[in-house]
Amino acid sequence: MSGTSADGIDAVLLELPGWPALGSGAAFPALQGGGPRGRVVAHTFTPYPPDLREAVLAAMRSDSHTAALTQLHWWLGEALLAAAAPLAASADLIAMHGQTVQHQPRVDPAVGWGRPATLQLGEAAVVAQGTGRPVVANFRAADVAAGGQGAPLVPYADWALLSEAGMRRSVHNLGGISNLTYLPGLDPAGVLAFDTGPANCLMDEAAQRAGLTCDEGGHLARQGTVHQPTLEAWLEHPEFLRPPPKSTGRETWRLDRLPAPVVLSVPDLAATATAFTAHSIAAAYQRWVLPLGLDEVVVAGGGARNPELMRQLAAALDPVPLRTFAELGWDRAGFSDSTREAAAFAFLGYARAQRWPNTLPHTTGARSAVLAGTLAEDAHA
Repeated sequence: MSGTSADGIDAVLLELPGWPALGSGAAFPALQGGGPRGRVVAHTFTPYPPDLREAVLAAMRSDSHTAALTQLHWWLGEALLAAAAPLAASADLIAMHGQTVQHQPRVDPAVGWGRPATLQLGEAAVVAQGTGRPVVANFRAADVAAGGQGAPLVPYADWALLSEAGMRRSVHNLGGISNLTYLPGLDPAGVLAFDTGPANCLMDEAAQRAGLTCDEGGHLARQGTVHQPTLEAWLEHPEFLRPPPKSTGRETWRLDRLPAPVVLSVPDLAATATAFTAHSIAAAYQRWVLPLGLDEVVVAGGGARNPELMRQLAAALDPVPLRTFAELGWDRAGFSDSTREAAAFAFLGYARAQRWPNTLPHTTGARSAVLAGTLAEDAHA
């Protein structure tokens, strides 16, 4: 899994004790009790080298020509193979999200989008050939073809792996983009999921102006002062008023696409971007989630390791408690802010191989649940 932060690749080995064996033809089992209903037995993180990360960011900015995109597609396939290889010998199946470089789920002529579309790069055949394992890839396309937004897809796995009877829980991912999965017990019909807006992407942009890849520990933001007029202007963005289902990406959340009442110093920009992330997330909960009833928010993703963002988010969500995976004891099963999303796509790949519809259409806006993902078999003779 590589997310919109485009910092590297998380690979996990997910074990599913108690779930039907691959190819058994069994139906999806009834869920009981609480999660995690799986175990992450290994995890690696492979950072992108600087030249690969810059090529990915250039594609996200639409600065790449066709030849560069084609080469990047295969280059990412090689990087994904290298990340998967240490775990592949123990795996029955590999699920590969790829790297999203463009995601525009709605027609928007103002920015040149005449149709909904999404693009994840990373050639699955490279991974299948190199590991000798079947690979499920290209997860988002089927949902878009069915009229959905192609995101969020993780809620299906969150529900299957992490829901708990009698608990109204939100699992919140702070990656490049912020998204949540609301799990009201074990009923999949009650699951609510959507992207709330930016998480780390604007903070990363601010940090890059100081020559950093990210605002490690929120140190840069703590040195600055929030510029209130800029914060208020950003919070007026029309994206926040659209009801779920909805998804978004870096195509919307870039500093050069937001109003700039004044030119800010880098620390003030980082402080304002951090406050914007916390305020916009809290507003999404106030508007769409709290009226349903909420017992706790559990945070995952790189933003969970930013103490300044976590402090502001906890204050904004109070009195709803903000918890970590470790506080719930999920780390004993290998689930953490670093492994949750990769484990989710591993489960989506497993469900696709079982031929179980592996989306929740009411969370993406699709006409029906689909078999998300394309199965690429290795071609070894």
